[in-house]
Amino acid sequence: MEIAMGFLSKVGPKGVLVLAIVLIGLLVFGSWVALAYNSLVRRDTGVIAQWAQVENVYQRKLVLIPEIYQVAYNYTQFERSVLENITRLRSQWQNATGIDQRVNYSNSIDQNLYTIWITYEAYPDLKSVYILAGLMDSYVEAENMITVERMRYNEAVRVYNTQVRSFPDAFVANGFGFRERLYYDPIPGGPGGP
Repeated sequence: MEIAMGFLSKVGPKGVLVLAIVLIGLLVFGSWVALAYNSLVRRDTGVIAQWAQVENVYQRKLVLIPEIYQVAYNYTQFERSVLENITRLRSQWQNATGIDQRVNYSNSIDQNLYTIWITYEAYPDLKSVYILAGLMDSYVEAENMITVERMRYNEAVRVYNTQVRSFPDAFVANGFGFRERLYYDPIPGGPGGP
């Protein structure tokens, strides 16, 4: 403390004023650097988090694709086999020569139709067109969510890039290695791309 008092007495009142102005300037500059740095970190983290959300909804879409395929495949196979069976039995019934054969084929046709009826009645949601339509609705919903999340990502990138390029924050950004981020660009070479 004595050293500081001795220094202050040697520099005089004008020197103390200059020293106070320099210290205040350094404090303001240091505060600005800290605020700009923290703001850049927050915006950069926001960009990273928003991209994670884009990937999250992409994952949902990617999970739906095999489900759509499997449901479509399974139910078209079921419906195809039933239709082929009934068509075959109908042809056999039409080509049958005796009453006994027609009775047997009629019973087989009725049994196949009854099986379909019982299946649809017991499980009304098993109608492939409705299940497939529901999955396609989910797929379209996922696509819409992806579009929204991409838009939010591009907005986060815009805000971040604006700060990285703006004066005087550009000095802090360059000094600490913050670089502009790329926009999501669905058309390679478009305005958002490299």
